[in-house]
Amino acid sequence: MLDTLISIGDTLKEIRETQGLHLQEVADKTAINYTVLSRIETGKRLPTKPQVQNLATFYNYSEQELIKHLISDKILYEVQSEDFGLEGFHLAEQKIKYGLALFNDYENLEKFDLQSRRYIGNKAKLTDWIMEIIHKETEGNETFIDIFSGTAIVAREAMKTYKKVVLNDILFSNNIAYRAFFDNSKWDSKKIVDIVNEYNTLNPQKIKENYFSKNFGGKFYEKEVSKLIGHIREDIESRKNELNKKEYAILLTSLIYTIDRLANTVGHFDAYIKKPIVKRPLNFRLIQTEDFAGAKIYREDSNQLVKRLKGDIAYIDPPYNSRQYSRFYHIYENLVKWEKPKLHGVALKPEPENMSKYCTVKAKDAFKDLVGNLDVKYLAVSYNNTYKSKSKSSKNKIEYEEIVDILNGVGKTKIFEQSHQYFNAGKTEFNDHKEFLFLTKKYD
Repeated sequence: MLDTLISIGDTLKEIRETQGLHLQEVADKTAINYTVLSRIETGKRLPTKPQVQNLATFYNYSEQELIKHLISDKILYEVQSEDFGLEGFHLAEQKIKYGLALFNDYENLEKFDLQSRRYIGNKAKLTDWIMEIIHKETEGNETFIDIFSGTAIVAREAMKTYKKVVLNDILFSNNIAYRAFFDNSKWDSKKIVDIVNEYNTLNPQKIKENYFSKNFGGKFYEKEVSKLIGHIREDIESRKNELNKKEYAILLTSLIYTIDRLANTVGHFDAYIKKPIVKRPLNFRLIQTEDFAGAKIYREDSNQLVKRLKGDIAYIDPPYNSRQYSRFYHIYENLVKWEKPKLHGVALKPEPENMSKYCTVKAKDAFKDLVGNLDVKYLAVSYNNTYKSKSKSSKNKIEYEEIVDILNGVGKTKIFEQSHQYFNAGKTEFNDHKEFLFLTKKYD
């Protein structure tokens, strides 16, 4: 590489002369004006980023190196032209160190989409297959009921076809996400962007220990990041009176999505990895909302809620093994509720709540009750064959034959299957793992 202390103009001139090219030849081949090129090489003007990219391609030279020269020259120009330029430079250095990402407006910033979060049982890779079968095998596009919505990937896809989509999940963290992504209320994007800019200028070294950092710092999250998480969560709560419900939900959900891949885990919070945590900046980012006027959002016991619902089709994807989602995602539940409960055990969990019958020996009876009470034309039930697993916690509480018998009791059932790699955080082998979709047309 060339001397890193020379300007972008000198660098471009040296590259051109090394390759034995005349300035006019470069101008002709790159469509950059000859006079502009001359002024760039003599330091009378800075090139634009597109011009640098164009020249990097033409010279077959590292675009990254040239862009770095351009950035350094821009900084140097600003520092020299301001009375407090050097102080400003050092401040910028600190902001970069702590993960600053300042935004101007919501539309042009990089955002998290719905499927960005890690979640056990996520149907993101199966959604096209599921919806293709549903569209082929069913009629009606009024109401789609997703009674165990989880990440809401399937519900979001249904919004492309159905006029009304019901989303339900017993977890507080999932419910707040549905409101953030899909609730059709008006909200002030400029207000939210300004708040996020504040969060991205926070210096964790100046933030005091808090509930979150004292409990989870150095375990589930790096210590300084955990202080930021707790501080931001407390700040969101303090702003509750100045935020409407949609804005409050967006900030909370964005916090969850921002910290998801900073967690020192394999994707859930049943345990943390017993290794030193790599230090990374927080870089708070917002979610990409997908407002949907037909969204009906609940946080209720599914077996009770279905007694009040009516629709064309119900999609059913309950938990099938003993792993309770409220325990797997207890940190997110804690963050959303923000009641700061006393925590227990190595995994620092609060007292159990929202424990699903579908993770117990009552699963079969609960499923039979659910499908019997659903007032719909069709049932679409997702199921996987992990009941053959050697792991007791992974073994299904309802077996394949029991699902078939229960569904055949309420309608005519077709069975579809697809090979699918199952999420596995342990050492269990899932050979020939399949995802099944049972499509039942209910009897009149």
